[in-house]
Amino acid sequence: MKKIITALLLGGILLANAQVIIGNNTGTASVKTSVLLEFATGNKGLILPYVRILPSPTTITEGTILLDASTSTTARVKYSNGTNWIDLSGQNADVTAALANQPTGISETTSKAIVGADTSTADGVLVLESTTKTMVLPTVSDVQNIPSPSPGMMVYINKAGAKRLAVYNGSKWSFWKP
Repeated sequence: MKKIITALLLGGILLANAQVIIGNNTGTASVKTSVLLEFATGNKGLILPYVRILPSPTTITEGTILLDASTSTTARVKYSNGTNWIDLSGQNADVTAALANQPTGISETTSKAIVGADTSTADGVLVLESTTKTMVLPTVSDVQNIPSPSPGMMVYINKAGAKRLAVYNGSKWSFWKP
């Protein structure tokens, strides 16, 4: 009976294209109208998928962000602009040890979670579909407060005078600010 109720509840949420807030009970969908996916503040980040074979940027969805671990000793966080892979790290990292804990086989090539729509042509594990809403990254005050950052971690630093995006390639943090 619990499984049926849970399935009905999840199905209703998916049909309503509900907003997803992970780890944060502040605010509601009616207040946060521009948010599709939000993560809580704290000393944790979003971990990007690791790839051992970097696909052609022209064969994947523009805007894809990943950790390029195709050469484990020179890993870098990258995103696709639809034509090229753009390096967000600016420096190499050795993720050989981290890769030892990652799966090597593909268990399901067509599985994906879609937030914001019933279907999507985009190819990804997590696909956010919206023309009016965004994803809010996990927010931290300082990356030094993250006890054990993982390769491919991405956060937003909300620190007076130092607000910026940060990505961790497995060795070093790289930063961008507006």
